[in-house]
Amino acid sequence: MKSLTVQQWTEHSQAAMVDLDGTMVDTLGDFAEAVSRMLQDLALPRIDAVHIGNMVGKGTEHLISRVLQHVLGAGHEAQAAALMPQALESYHRHYAQINGQFSRVFPGVQEGLEALRARGMKLACLTNKPTSFAVELLQAKGLEAYFDCVFGGDAFERKKPDPMPLVKTCVVLGTPPAATLMVGDSSNDASAARAAGCPVVLVTYGYNHGEPVRGVDADGFVDSLEELTAA
Repeated sequence: MKSLTVQQWTEHSQAAMVDLDGTMVDTLGDFAEAVSRMLQDLALPRIDAVHIGNMVGKGTEHLISRVLQHVLGAGHEAQAAALMPQALESYHRHYAQINGQFSRVFPGVQEGLEALRARGMKLACLTNKPTSFAVELLQAKGLEAYFDCVFGGDAFERKKPDPMPLVKTCVVLGTPPAATLMVGDSSNDASAARAAGCPVVLVTYGYNHGEPVRGVDADGFVDSLEELTAA
């Protein structure tokens, strides 16, 4: 079935799981601001936003660990590990204060979600962002009403790219993995979908750890969520 078009994958699906950061909302500004404030708290030098964009996607702990390693440099792994608790507390505090203020919804997202709902599809937002931050961001951007459920990186025992979040979300949605489309922006989403048995479509404008997204094993690519249902 890999020869199906993106639109045919959508037609064959009963539900969709949609990633948040880099897929629906450009949150790089939020990440950069919270990280900047965190580094200031720690009396550490700032980091360029372009580097942060290559670090997001695998959860907050991974992001902060990568940031500290980048700023401190090789040979300071022990110092980075020792700073993690303080860094995470600071980052979460600042992120809660600015969540959504430095971000924007990507073009075509609302139109794409409306089209999926019009087809009678159940929708879940499935992200590695903490659930509380995800819900607040969706509310701030007027997207929450499109979703039947929202699961963040703290909702299950493991995060994407582990397949567990996808498998458990399918259970909540009441749809089999083979009929539940994963829509994301990175190899994280694709790897999780492949392992869970879900079809996967990736957007071309996301983060994907700084690597070309079209090189990822996926069932299709779209330049806008509107293309999921376009004729």
